[in-house]
Amino acid sequence: MAGMLSYQHIFHAGNLADVHKHALMATALEYLTQKPKPLSYLETHSGRGVYQLDSPEAVKTGEARVGIEAVSNWFDKDHPYARALEQVRVQHGDATYAGSPAIASTLLRDIDKIQLAELHPRECGALKDAMAMHSVRVYEQDGFEMAQALCPPTPRRGIILIDPSYEIKADYAAIPKFISKLHRKWNVGIVALWYPILTDNPHAPMLKALEDLSLPKALRHEVRFPAAREGHRMVGSGMFFVNAPFGLQDECDRLNAHFSGLGTPH
Repeated sequence: MAGMLSYQHIFHAGNLADVHKHALMATALEYLTQKPKPLSYLETHSGRGVYQLDSPEAVKTGEARVGIEAVSNWFDKDHPYARALEQVRVQHGDATYAGSPAIASTLLRDIDKIQLAELHPRECGALKDAMAMHSVRVYEQDGFEMAQALCPPTPRRGIILIDPSYEIKADYAAIPKFISKLHRKWNVGIVALWYPILTDNPHAPMLKALEDLSLPKALRHEVRFPAAREGHRMVGSGMFFVNAPFGLQDECDRLNAHFSGLGTPH
């Protein structure tokens, strides 16, 4: 699975798919840190970690405006997602949105180990800058290759987030094989896969292949939402977990109630 060097998440940061993904990831991380044992956090497609929502790219698409800026009241100030967003704003400014690396580095502890991959040279440089205050290892490398090389990580307890852009269509077919191999190497690891729900449902065969693997404690959660703008193909967001943490279903149910109030996708 080759990396995609053209994709930049700044155009989409803080959109409703990010809200879905990051609320679930923050909930999972908070649960994992309740035990005193250290854990590993890995991410295959990290982006730059911190995004400025007043940047020309973010303003151009308006995805954050109908995303986190419109729905921040879904999360009370004690929710781990809200806590992470606030802490990153304090560090980087009020117009900042925390990507998943920043959420993880905010919620995790000094005993935990964070390892991030980002193939895009400029995004990787920005990620290193954003993570400079944290004991984080950043790899300018294909994230799938990094994961195969590092797993099982030390400490073995932990979670990996896989969220490619899917601009490389072959990713849909390759990901179930990748997750199967990863799980064999790291059977105690939590695998969190994000995927977009597009109008032509290219994710459907991937999900069928994942479900056919009968992986332990598998949890699939999808939300639908109106397209961010006319002609935009993304009308929902999905997460698929292996070894899903206890209590994550409660957050899925809570998010269902909020997303269902947004109206149906165009």
